[in-house]
Amino acid sequence: MVEKRVVGVLAGSGLYDMDELDGIRTVELSTPFGAPSDAYVTGRLDGVSMVFLPRHGRGHRIGPSQINARANIWGMKKLGVSRIVSVSAVGSMREDVAPGDFVLVDQFFDRTRHRPDTFFTDGVVAHVSFADPVCEELRQVLLQSCARIDTKVHDGGIYLNMEGPQFSTRAESRIYRRWGVDVIGMTNLQEARLAREAEIAYATIAMSTDYDCWHDGHDDVSVGAVLEIMQRNVAAARELIRSAAPKIAALGQCSCDSALKNAIMTAPEAIPAEARTRLGLLIDGRVGASS
Repeated sequence: MVEKRVVGVLAGSGLYDMDELDGIRTVELSTPFGAPSDAYVTGRLDGVSMVFLPRHGRGHRIGPSQINARANIWGMKKLGVSRIVSVSAVGSMREDVAPGDFVLVDQFFDRTRHRPDTFFTDGVVAHVSFADPVCEELRQVLLQSCARIDTKVHDGGIYLNMEGPQFSTRAESRIYRRWGVDVIGMTNLQEARLAREAEIAYATIAMSTDYDCWHDGHDDVSVGAVLEIMQRNVAAARELIRSAAPKIAALGQCSCDSALKNAIMTAPEAIPAEARTRLGLLIDGRVGASS
């Protein structure tokens, strides 16, 4: 019998709660990496154990560069999550990805500068495989579940993670298009890196809200335009999560579950006691990490 997974949802602009959950409980956590974005909300969705967190905090209080992704992912791990679905607003870099469309991305490109994106510092070194940053098994479940929503969905794409909080310059937007990226956002890559280190499968529902500022036939991106599209997208995202959750919970093993196997390079006797305490949730029992 397949063990039922706990499914986490990291939500962005426009999706700050999950009213669909039954047996809702609010959980406040402290972590070795500081405070998460907000209290976690746990409950059950059609019988599936869920953990929900708004990455910007309720009321959208935290900018993209200040999101404590390490604390957010550590907290998900602490609460038993092994599969994370990210829901994120993005700009489209392709004519055929219109505002309102969804993209189930399969790659990331990093253009950030100021963000911690590894748990393994200060005495412990680990190198996880990250060639394929999105869990394909999880992505396929989301893709199959898209049949339930009345939204155009694109299979695969490259998500360029910019720094923000400002939107792109026109020159940047046009250059990114030439690079062949498909969407642009400000939050997901660090989450994906950290989820992999925490041995949590991760996939993104990227919700297109605008054409950034490259498209001569459309207005430049603005908060007002983004919010208008987001209001339409949130209902579809909720329905997609509801449809996919039972299938995600029933997923078997994938390579993400053992991402740290043979990845920790530091000799066990060289790991400082403080690091063992800080990283115990992640490294206890892993090869090369136990004494």
